[in-house]
Amino acid sequence: MRIKGVFVAFAAIVAMSSSAMPAPQKTASMTIGSVTSQPIGHYEFCERHTDECGPTRNTGPADMNSAAWDLVKEVNLRVNKTITPATDMEVYGQEEYWEYPKTAGDCEDFALLKRKLLIQSGFSAANLLMTVVRKPDGEGHAVLTLRTKQGDYILDNLEDEVKIWYKTPYSYLKRQASYNAGRWVTIENGNDVLVGAVK
Repeated sequence: MRIKGVFVAFAAIVAMSSSAMPAPQKTASMTIGSVTSQPIGHYEFCERHTDECGPTRNTGPADMNSAAWDLVKEVNLRVNKTITPATDMEVYGQEEYWEYPKTAGDCEDFALLKRKLLIQSGFSAANLLMTVVRKPDGEGHAVLTLRTKQGDYILDNLEDEVKIWYKTPYSYLKRQASYNAGRWVTIENGNDVLVGAVK
Protein backbone atom coordinates (compact mmCIF):
# COMPACT_ATOMS: atom_id res chain seq x y z
CA MET A 1 0.00 0.00 0.00
CA ARG A 2 2.80 2.39 0.92
CA ILE A 3 4.47 1.86 -2.50
CA LYS A 4 1.18 2.56 -4.24
CA GLY A 5 0.80 5.81 -2.26
CA VAL A 6 4.34 6.90 -3.18
CA PHE A 7 3.65 6.14 -6.84
CA VAL A 8 0.40 8.17 -6.81
CA ALA A 9 2.18 11.10 -5.14
CA PHE A 10 5.03 10.93 -7.67
CA ALA A 11 2.56 10.82 -10.59
CA ALA A 12 0.75 13.87 -9.20
CA ILE A 13 4.03 15.81 -8.90
CA VAL A 14 4.99 14.93 -12.50
CA ALA A 15 1.56 15.97 -13.77
CA MET A 16 1.72 19.29 -11.92
CA SER A 17 5.25 20.06 -13.09
CA SER A 18 4.50 19.25 -16.74
CA SER A 19 1.37 21.41 -16.73
CA ALA A 20 3.39 24.29 -15.28
CA MET A 21 5.99 24.05 -18.04
CA PRO A 22 5.67 26.81 -20.64
CA ALA A 23 4.43 25.88 -24.09
CA PRO A 24 7.01 26.04 -26.90
CA GLN A 25 7.37 29.60 -28.15
CA LYS A 26 7.24 30.54 -31.82
CA THR A 27 10.51 32.11 -32.87
CA ALA A 28 10.44 35.25 -34.98
CA SER A 29 13.07 33.84 -37.35
CA MET A 30 13.16 30.45 -39.06
CA THR A 31 15.64 27.85 -37.84
CA ILE A 32 17.96 27.02 -40.72
CA GLY A 33 19.49 23.59 -41.20
CA SER A 34 22.02 22.18 -43.65
CA VAL A 35 22.57 22.79 -47.36
CA THR A 36 19.99 20.93 -49.45
CA SER A 37 18.94 20.45 -53.06
CA GLN A 38 18.05 23.45 -55.20
CA PRO A 39 14.60 23.22 -56.84
CA ILE A 40 15.03 22.30 -60.51
CA GLY A 41 13.07 25.34 -61.62
CA HIS A 42 15.40 27.62 -59.67
CA TYR A 43 18.47 25.80 -60.98
CA GLU A 44 17.31 26.42 -64.55
CA PHE A 45 16.44 30.04 -63.68
CA CYS A 46 20.03 30.46 -62.43
CA GLU A 47 21.36 29.01 -65.68
CA ARG A 48 19.57 31.84 -67.50
CA HIS A 49 20.28 34.54 -64.88
CA THR A 50 23.76 33.68 -63.60
CA ASP A 51 24.34 37.17 -62.17
CA GLU A 52 21.43 36.65 -59.74
CA CYS A 53 22.48 33.33 -58.26
CA GLY A 54 25.93 33.72 -56.72
CA PRO A 55 27.36 34.70 -53.35
CA THR A 56 25.63 37.56 -51.54
CA ARG A 57 26.97 40.02 -49.00
CA ASN A 58 25.24 38.91 -45.82
CA THR A 59 25.24 41.94 -43.52
CA GLY A 60 22.54 40.50 -41.26
CA PRO A 61 18.75 40.88 -41.25
CA ALA A 62 17.26 44.14 -42.50
CA ASP A 63 16.72 46.94 -39.99
CA MET A 64 13.25 48.05 -41.02
CA ASN A 65 11.62 51.45 -40.55
CA SER A 66 8.05 52.48 -41.42
CA ALA A 67 9.01 53.62 -44.94
CA ALA A 68 10.67 50.26 -45.65
CA TRP A 69 7.59 48.37 -44.38
CA ASP A 70 5.33 50.54 -46.53
CA LEU A 71 7.44 49.73 -49.59
CA VAL A 72 7.37 45.98 -48.88
CA LYS A 73 3.59 45.99 -48.45
CA GLU A 74 3.13 48.09 -51.60
CA VAL A 75 5.31 45.76 -53.73
CA ASN A 76 3.53 42.65 -52.42
CA LEU A 77 0.09 44.11 -53.14
CA ARG A 78 1.05 45.59 -56.54
CA VAL A 79 2.48 42.31 -57.86
CA ASN A 80 -0.48 40.33 -56.49
CA LYS A 81 -2.93 42.67 -58.25
CA THR A 82 -1.13 43.12 -61.59
CA ILE A 83 0.05 39.56 -62.35
CA THR A 84 -2.62 37.04 -63.34
CA PRO A 85 -2.31 33.63 -61.65
CA ALA A 86 -1.59 30.89 -64.22
CA THR A 87 0.31 27.60 -64.29
CA ASP A 88 3.74 27.23 -65.89
CA MET A 89 2.13 24.99 -68.50
CA GLU A 90 -0.37 27.70 -69.40
CA VAL A 91 2.26 30.46 -69.58
CA TYR A 92 5.46 28.71 -70.73
CA GLY A 93 4.22 25.38 -72.09
CA GLN A 94 6.23 23.33 -69.58
CA GLU A 95 6.22 22.28 -65.92
CA GLU A 96 8.26 24.09 -63.26
CA TYR A 97 9.60 26.99 -65.30
CA TRP A 98 10.75 29.80 -62.96
CA GLU A 99 10.85 33.23 -64.60
CA TYR A 100 9.98 36.88 -64.07
CA PRO A 101 6.34 37.20 -65.13
CA LYS A 102 5.25 39.79 -67.68
CA THR A 103 1.48 39.52 -67.23
CA ALA A 104 0.86 36.03 -65.77
CA GLY A 105 2.68 33.40 -63.72
CA ASP A 106 2.49 31.02 -60.80
CA CYS A 107 3.67 31.29 -57.21
CA GLU A 108 7.42 31.30 -57.77
CA ASP A 109 7.10 33.83 -60.60
CA PHE A 110 5.26 36.23 -58.26
CA ALA A 111 7.98 35.74 -55.62
CA LEU A 112 10.81 36.26 -58.13
CA LEU A 113 9.30 39.55 -59.33
CA LYS A 114 8.79 40.83 -55.77
CA ARG A 115 12.40 39.93 -54.98
CA LYS A 116 13.67 41.74 -58.07
CA LEU A 117 11.63 44.90 -57.36
CA LEU A 118 12.76 45.06 -53.73
CA ILE A 119 16.43 44.54 -54.66
CA GLN A 120 16.06 47.37 -57.19
CA SER A 121 14.64 49.48 -54.34
CA GLY A 122 17.75 48.92 -52.19
CA PHE A 123 17.04 45.77 -50.19
CA SER A 124 19.88 43.27 -49.85
CA ALA A 125 19.55 40.04 -51.84
CA ALA A 126 20.71 38.26 -48.65
CA ASN A 127 17.41 39.24 -47.01
CA LEU A 128 15.06 38.31 -49.88
CA LEU A 129 14.94 34.54 -50.03
CA MET A 130 12.90 32.32 -52.31
CA THR A 131 11.23 29.75 -50.06
CA VAL A 132 9.50 26.40 -50.66
CA VAL A 133 6.58 25.51 -48.40
CA ARG A 134 3.80 22.94 -48.21
CA LYS A 135 0.20 24.15 -48.13
CA PRO A 136 -2.30 22.53 -45.70
CA ASP A 137 -3.68 20.45 -48.59
CA GLY A 138 -0.20 19.02 -49.22
CA GLU A 139 0.46 20.98 -52.41
CA GLY A 140 3.85 22.61 -52.93
CA HIS A 141 4.03 26.40 -52.99
CA ALA A 142 6.69 29.11 -53.20
CA VAL A 143 6.82 32.40 -51.31
CA LEU A 144 9.37 35.13 -50.68
CA THR A 145 10.90 35.42 -47.20
CA LEU A 146 12.05 38.84 -46.01
CA ARG A 147 14.66 38.56 -43.24
CA THR A 148 14.39 41.44 -40.76
CA LYS A 149 15.66 42.18 -37.26
CA GLN A 150 12.03 41.79 -36.20
CA GLY A 151 11.83 38.29 -37.72
CA ASP A 152 11.12 36.52 -41.02
CA TYR A 153 8.14 37.87 -42.97
CA ILE A 154 6.35 36.28 -45.93
CA LEU A 155 5.32 37.86 -49.24
CA ASP A 156 2.79 35.51 -50.81
CA ASN A 157 0.70 35.60 -53.99
CA LEU A 158 -2.16 33.94 -52.07
CA GLU A 159 -2.21 36.64 -49.36
CA ASP A 160 -2.11 40.43 -49.74
CA GLU A 161 -1.02 40.96 -46.12
CA VAL A 162 2.68 40.55 -45.31
CA LYS A 163 2.82 38.23 -42.26
CA ILE A 164 5.42 36.86 -39.89
CA TRP A 165 6.22 33.34 -41.10
CA TYR A 166 4.64 31.40 -38.23
CA LYS A 167 1.26 33.11 -38.73
CA THR A 168 0.91 31.59 -42.21
CA PRO A 169 -0.75 28.19 -42.76
CA TYR A 170 2.34 26.57 -44.31
CA SER A 171 4.95 23.96 -43.44
CA TYR A 172 8.34 25.47 -44.30
CA LEU A 173 10.75 23.16 -46.11
CA LYS A 174 13.70 25.05 -47.59
CA ARG A 175 14.86 28.44 -48.80
CA GLN A 176 17.75 30.20 -50.49
CA ALA A 177 20.83 30.58 -48.30
CA SER A 178 21.40 34.15 -47.14
CA TYR A 179 25.08 33.89 -48.12
CA ASN A 180 24.53 32.57 -51.66
CA ALA A 181 21.42 33.00 -53.83
CA GLY A 182 22.28 29.82 -55.75
CA ARG A 183 22.36 27.60 -52.65
CA TRP A 184 19.43 26.34 -50.60
CA VAL A 185 19.15 25.34 -46.94
CA THR A 186 16.60 23.28 -45.02
CA ILE A 187 14.02 24.78 -42.68
CA GLU A 188 13.08 22.52 -39.73
CA ASN A 189 12.01 19.30 -41.49
CA GLY A 190 13.73 19.82 -44.87
CA ASN A 191 11.44 17.46 -46.84
CA ASP A 192 11.39 17.74 -50.61
CA VAL A 193 8.18 18.99 -52.25
CA LEU A 194 6.99 19.83 -55.73
CA VAL A 195 6.37 23.54 -56.34
CA GLY A 196 3.57 24.80 -58.57
CA ALA A 197 0.61 26.41 -56.77
CA VAL A 198 -1.54 29.00 -58.51
CA LYS A 199 -4.50 29.78 -56.19
